[in-house]
Amino acid sequence: EVHWPHSAAGACGTPHQYQTPFYDGVFCRPGIISLNPLNTFQKIGVQSQVYTIVNDERYYYPDLIRGMIVDGDYGQDVAKYTGSTTGTSRNNTVCSRYTPITWQVDRKCHLISASAFDKMCADMKMQHDDMTDDLHPHGARELVADEHAADNFHRM
Repeated sequence: EVHWPHSAAGACGTPHQYQTPFYDGVFCRPGIISLNPLNTFQKIGVQSQVYTIVNDERYYYPDLIRGMIVDGDYGQDVAKYTGSTTGTSRNNTVCSRYTPITWQVDRKCHLISASAFDKMCADMKMQHDDMTDDLHPHGARELVADEHAADNFHRM
């Protein structure tokens, strides 16, 4: 699963667009994100796609670092909802202080070539802010309890 964070307070289109940790890139421009009044769900979003990695160059996409693939059936069945950031430091007791954010999640698992992932990792290492710390798989958060889950799921 790959996540592409986007933010109105980010540095999109600049050499500082992609940063590790991702919070640095999401919050690099001051005065846009507010916790009071809360506007994170309007200003921060994450796109996500899940892949099965295969040794087949028919599934090569050269710019995976740039965002969700929208081509053919890739990016066509997308769920949109508000939620929290992910990771093992979040659970049903500890939430991100930047909740809620808007998620756009491709509901289908897609094939992707191993070389496309190799290229994405090479691109990450070449960013102005070296993203080497994000080259390894990260842990998944505990499944959110129903009483904490958003009830605003929309099919796009």
